[in-house]
Amino acid sequence: MRTWGRTATAVPVGVSRPTTIDGVVTVVRAAREHGLTVKAIGSAHSFTDIALTEGVLLDLAALSGIVRVDAERQRVTVLAGTALHALSPLLAAHGLALQNMGDIDRQTIAGATSTGTHGTGLGFRGLATQITAATLVTAHGQVLRVSEAEHPELLPAVQLGLGALGVLVEVELQCVPAFLLHAEERGEPFAVVDEFLDRAAAVDHFEAYWWPHTERLSTKSNTRLALETPYRPLGRLAEWWEDEFFGNGLHWLTCQLGLVAPPLTPGINRLAAALYGKRSYTAPSHEVFTSPRRVRFQEMEYAIPAEALAPAIREVKRLVEREGWRVSFPVELRVAAADDTWLSTAHGRQSAYIAVHRYWREDARPYFTAVEHIMRAHDGRPHWGKLHGRTAADLAPEYPRFGDFLAVRDRLDPDRVFANAYTRRVLGE
Repeated sequence: MRTWGRTATAVPVGVSRPTTIDGVVTVVRAAREHGLTVKAIGSAHSFTDIALTEGVLLDLAALSGIVRVDAERQRVTVLAGTALHALSPLLAAHGLALQNMGDIDRQTIAGATSTGTHGTGLGFRGLATQITAATLVTAHGQVLRVSEAEHPELLPAVQLGLGALGVLVEVELQCVPAFLLHAEERGEPFAVVDEFLDRAAAVDHFEAYWWPHTERLSTKSNTRLALETPYRPLGRLAEWWEDEFFGNGLHWLTCQLGLVAPPLTPGINRLAAALYGKRSYTAPSHEVFTSPRRVRFQEMEYAIPAEALAPAIREVKRLVEREGWRVSFPVELRVAAADDTWLSTAHGRQSAYIAVHRYWREDARPYFTAVEHIMRAHDGRPHWGKLHGRTAADLAPEYPRFGDFLAVRDRLDPDRVFANAYTRRVLGE
C-alpha cells in the first residue's frame, strides 16, 4: 500500500473491504482477537503515513452514499467511504452543498475530516467542524453514536480523530442551501501578501499562489451567489485549456524539465505567473472550489496565526532565494476562521495556511525542513495529512485540549487497536 504522492508505503498483513457496518464490526473484533491492529483508509491522499498499517487495512470504498437527509435542519448523513467528488452531486440533488471545500476532492469524507481538510475564507471553518454527529466502531467492536444528544463530550474529539479513536462509518454533516460561486482569478504583485487579510475580509473566499523565483502571485477571489442567479460558466475549451492543458499537462512537462535542467525553472515560473490564472466565471460551488490535480507531488502545510502570514511567507521567499533551490510548484496561501475542534489546526485562533510542494520525484526534505523551521517560529501547527517532522512532545503545547484528546483515546482505544507508526509519533504510545 502506498500514498497518492508516493511519500509513504506499508505492507499490511491483510486487506478487508467490508460492504456494511456489521462487516466493519466483524473485522475489528477478529483483528482484536488475533492481536492485530486495524487502520481504515480512504483514498490514500494523505502525504503522511496516517492511514497505513502493518496490521489489517480496512478499505471503506464500498461504504459510500447518502444514508438519510434531514431537510428541515439541512443535515445529511453519509457513509464514511463517500468521496467528496461523489458527495457534491448527491447533495446538489437535494438542493444542498458543503459550506466550504478544499481545492482537491479526491478524499473520502472520513479521510478529509480525520486529517483536518479545510478550504479558505475568514468566515468559514474546516470540514471537520461541519460534523454534527458520527458513528464509529470502537476497539471492542461496538457501534458508538456520538452527537449533540449522545455522548456530546466526545464530539470535539471525534470530529477530527486522526483515525485513532475508532473506525468512522457514518458522519452527519451540517450543510447549506446549494449556491454558486463567482470566481475572479488574476496575477498580482507579491506585495499583495501585506494586505492579504484585508483582501480576505473583503470577499467570501480568497487565496493566492506565489510562484517561487518571481515577484508575482496568482490570486483567487470567490463570491457566494444564490443558486437562482443567472450565470454563464466557463466554456469547455477554456476550462480544458486552463485546468487540463496548462494546470496539469504543461505543468507535468515543466516538472520533468526541472529534474534534468533545474536552471530552467525560474524562467518557466515567470512565464507561468504571467499566463496562468486570468479568468472570471460562475459555476456551482463545488466546481469552483476544487480543481483537478493530476501531477503527483509532495506537500507540507502549516497553520499559523493569521497575522503572521505576511512575515512568514516573506521568510520563505528569502529562504528559497538564499539556498538557490529550483522550486517549480507554487506556494499556496489560505485563511480560515477559528474553531473549537480539539485537534483542528485552527483551534482557538483565526489561522493562515502556507503550503509548500515539490514534484514527487524530487528530494523535498531540505526545502520542507527549512520551511518547517520558519513555521515553528511562528507557532505553526502542521496539517495532519501532510508531511511534517513533529512529535507528540512538541505538538502537545500547540493544542490546549491535547490532553483531553488523549484521555478520549485512552477511553475508546486503551489497547491501541487503531495505533500505527504515525499515531505513536504524533500522539505518543
